[in-house]
This record gives sequence, structure tokens and C-alpha cells, in this order.
Amino acid sequence: MQIIKYIFLLVIFLSSSKIGKMLAQRYYYRVQELEELKNALNLFKTKIKFTYETIPEIFEEISKNITKNISNIFKSTVKGLKDFSVSQAWEQAIESEKKNTNLNEEDIRVIKLLSKQLGITDIEGQISQIEITEHFLDTQIKQAQQEKEKNQKLYQKLGTTMGLVIVILLI
Repeated sequence: MQIIKYIFLLVIFLSSSKIGKMLAQRYYYRVQELEELKNALNLFKTKIKFTYETIPEIFEEISKNITKNISNIFKSTVKGLKDFSVSQAWEQAIESEKKNTNLNEEDIRVIKLLSKQLGITDIEGQISQIEITEHFLDTQIKQAQQEKEKNQKLYQKLGTTMGLVIVILLI
């Protein structure tokens, strides 16, 4: 009977430690996704500046070259282009995919800014809107890195500490 109790306490400790690590990883993944999005926008800007590919073709290519969470935004936009304008498809893709990312509401707001000029203005207008969005993303990346440095270790230690507290209380 005693061994079952110790196994149960070990499971509680390991579970709470794992929960702390999972919460801490969200900060890491947010930074990664923001940087990936910035790279994708840079590729988009380069493609519309120097090639004659259409936006759906560019988005399709971008979705193949980046990580899953961010690539889904571009894939959803391409699917939405069958029924909506580029700006509407972009906004709907962001709304439908935001639950699958680690981005916060401020990040989503910044990304949605891109839709204002997408597919509506000439190439120079779209490039300037992409550059504005990239500038905002730089700010978000810096903020995300600061939050990561501040909170990642905190959540890891908090999970472990809470596990220890629960185990001590149950002993």
C-alpha cells in the first residue's frame, strides 16, 4: 500500500513539473512564431517586389517554407481567396488560426494591420504596409523575448515547487 502512495506522489510531482514546463514553452514558441512570421513577410515583400507571381502563389510558397502554426495562416488565406478579397481572407485566416498559435492579442492586432493594404494598393503601397507590419513585429519580438526571459524560468520553477508542496502536504 505504501508503494502505491509513493508512486501516486511521484506522478503528482512529475505532472506538475510538466505543466510548468509546458507553460514556460509557450513563451519560447511565441518568440519563434513571431520571428517566423517576420521572415515570411520579408519573403512576401521580396516576392512581390521582384517577381510577377500572384498573392495566392506567393502565399502557397510561403506556407511550404515555414513552420506549421504560421504556415496555416497562409494556407487558410489561400483557401479564403476563393470567396473573399485578399484583405478579408487574411483577417479570416488569422481569426480562425489564432487559437492554434502561441501569439497573444497584441500580436494578432499587429498582424491584422497588414490586411489594410493587401491586394488593394499598388506594389509600393503593399511593400510599405509590409514594412510597417515588420516594424511592429520587431517591437513585439523584443517584448516577447523580455517576457520569455522573465517568465520561462518562473513557470518551470513554479511547477516544480507546486508539485513539491502538494507532495509534502499529502505525506
